[in-house]
Parts: sequence; structure tokens; C-alpha cells
Amino acid sequence: MVRNIILKVEVGSIAEEVGIEPGDTLVAINDVEVKDIFDYRYLMKDEYVEILVRKSNNEEWVFEIDKYEDEDLGVVFEVGLMDKVKSCRNKCVFCFVDQMPKGMRDTLYFKDDDSRMSFLQGNYVTLTNMTDEDLDRVIFYHLSPINISVHTTDGRLRVSMLKNPKANQILRQIERIAEAGIEMNFQVVLCQGINDGANLDKTIRDLAKFIPSARSLSIVPAGITKYRDNLPELNVFTAEEANDVIKQVREWQNKLKRKYGTGFVFASDEFYLKAEKPLPSFESYEDFPQIENGVGMLANFKYEFEKEFNKFRVLKKNIEVSFITGKASYKFMYELAENLEDKYGIEIHVHQIENNFFGQHITVSGLLTGKDVTEQVQGKNLGNKLFIPKSMLRESENVFLDDMTIEEAEEILNVKIEVVANDGAEFVKAICNA
Repeated sequence: MVRNIILKVEVGSIAEEVGIEPGDTLVAINDVEVKDIFDYRYLMKDEYVEILVRKSNNEEWVFEIDKYEDEDLGVVFEVGLMDKVKSCRNKCVFCFVDQMPKGMRDTLYFKDDDSRMSFLQGNYVTLTNMTDEDLDRVIFYHLSPINISVHTTDGRLRVSMLKNPKANQILRQIERIAEAGIEMNFQVVLCQGINDGANLDKTIRDLAKFIPSARSLSIVPAGITKYRDNLPELNVFTAEEANDVIKQVREWQNKLKRKYGTGFVFASDEFYLKAEKPLPSFESYEDFPQIENGVGMLANFKYEFEKEFNKFRVLKKNIEVSFITGKASYKFMYELAENLEDKYGIEIHVHQIENNFFGQHITVSGLLTGKDVTEQVQGKNLGNKLFIPKSMLRESENVFLDDMTIEEAEEILNVKIEVVANDGAEFVKAICNA
């Protein structure tokens, strides 16, 4: 069902001038039905448009508008996509949503697998829920780049992993996208003993053939929570196995660098932390094509930290603060905090939080809950201020994953909490300005 209801009309806009109002529904442009935001943007490119609008009393009005090329109507829609987001019909063996406990807010259980959201927000899609018509629209509108969850290029294995009979069409779909000149980023969620080893070699080999349309491939470990009742058994990568993955990726990087001039494939930070191996250099991540996927995030954080490190005068003041981090990045953050302590005379307590909510195998900061944070640091020395990374909070809100607010946590801990952006320079500034 198309939901093109207009929420707001901007002051001074074309829409306001012609009499389009909040509550109106945009039906068509130039006699073409508007199905989503991409139809709208494409059809609004013309200098002359005929806009069909359904008023709140169900009357239909047509507005004939002369405008500049690409000029917008100046409206905000109730639903940004102007359509219902397509949900995922896969039953992936590693799906994190299927490993969520009951009783959390509804949005956390929604599985999005919509190629349009890949373009708009960088989400990863499997392509299994797309019809040929959907793929035609991606190509027609040249939605680039598109982020694709591949996991394996072995058709039979992919069907087994995703529990979807359409999953074996992945290489044909990627080939069509590449032929259209659309850029792609790929992701493999690596499951120990399933799609690793020789199968990972095949996947990398198959996807590298699409360079340069194929920009990058990230290898990330499956997240395994304690809520896996009635789900397929998955094993956590050991330190030795994580090191094997790193070696495998490096061998492919060297080979592909010689052939294509790009390393193309990157292991996520979690593998290096698990194997207790040094992070790759900042330069080795090229243009950081998958930093939002946890690939190169720590190397970039350290680079930003070092650029900002010498910009402050020596404080030597009686400043005592604390910082929260997950188990995976504790050692990394502790070392950076030590550098700040030595240079500026600030006392920094770095507190490692165990993820009791999801289980011991979930070690990243972004999946910590307010309850785990408050219970584990209550009574500890937090200094004058407690800093937490922004990744712990819901987007654009001061609320933890379990709906505890920052204000509630401050009351429990009796300390001022400050949220720090996931940026090394901002971390330095926040600590030094405390």
C-alpha cells in the first residue's frame, strides 16, 4: 500500500503556492503512479509537471506546475520512503533478530531487506526478496552503491544458510547489477565450519571478478547470543581460528592488490581483537568503504585520536573521569586513555562491561544495555564525569538498547554522563575539556 500522505508543506514552496496542504495524498506525477521516493525524485526532474493530489475529502485535484529542473515541491511525507519497507523472508542460520529475547520494543524485531534502504541508509540486502521487476527498478534508477549480503556464492549452501530457495540466484543478480555500472559493497557473515575455509576462498574469488563495480567485501563473524533455543548450532571463532581468517584475508588482499590495485576484501575489527593481533595500518583500509560495518573503525579512531592528541596544553589539573567500553575494545581504549593520562595529567578509569543481557559472546560496545552498564559500574570510582560511546544509544536518542534513558542512568549512578561520538578526535576533546 502506497503511503504518500503529506505531513508538512514548507513555507515559500511550490506546494504552498499552488494550494497543496498537509493531509493531502500525492497520487501521480505526469499520469505516472508514484510508488515510492525514487519515482517521486525521478518524475520531479521535469520543468513542467502535472501533479495529481487526493484531498482529505477524497476530491482529486490536478496542479499544472512550471518550475526549474530538479526543483522540488517542498513537501515532507509521513513516510520517508513513501512506501512500506519490505521485510526479510529469509530464516538465516545466523540471524541476530532471531536471537533477541522477548519483550523488547517492536522495531527491534523487524527484519529489513529492502534494496531502496540499502541506497538510502546503507543497509545490507540479500536480494532474495527481490522480484525481477524490483531489480529492474534498481537498475533503471541506478541506485548506487548497493550493499549486498552474500555470505557465500555456493548456490546450494546459500539456500541452506538463508533457508530461501531463491538464494541460489545471487551471482546472476550481481552480474546484472554490475553490467548496469552500479557500484556494490559485499558482506559475508562468517559462520565457523559452514561458509569459512575453502568456501570463503570461492566466495572471494567469485566476487572479485566484478571489480571495479564491486568496491569491497567485508568478512564479519556471526554474532551469537545466549538466546539460540531451537536454532541451528553455531560455534564462536577461537583466537586461533580468527587468526586463520586474518591470514586468509591478507593472502587475498595481496593477490588482488597486484591484479586490480585494490585489496578489496577486509576482515572486521572483531577478528583482530579476538586473535589479539595488531590492527592493520590506517592506509591499508583504502577509502574505508565499510567502516559502518565495523571494518577499520578502530584504525580510523586511533588515527583521529593521534591527530588531535597534541593540540591541548598540559593541564595538570585535578581531573578524574571514567569511560565505558565493551569487552572487545577494552584493551584498545585502555591504551589510548593511558596516553592521555601520561600527557595531560588526567586520571581516567576505563570500565569494561560484560554483556549479561545478550551473553558473553557479544562483546561490542554498541550492544550493551543500560542495565548492564549501571549494575556493573555502580559503586565504582567514576570520577567527575562518565563518558559513554554514542554507539550504545538508539539513533538520535539518549536511550539505551533496553530503553533506559541517560537521565535514569545518571540518577542510578549519581554522576553526569556525557555521550561521545565514535570519533578519536572527539574522544580527546571530550576528556581534555572535562
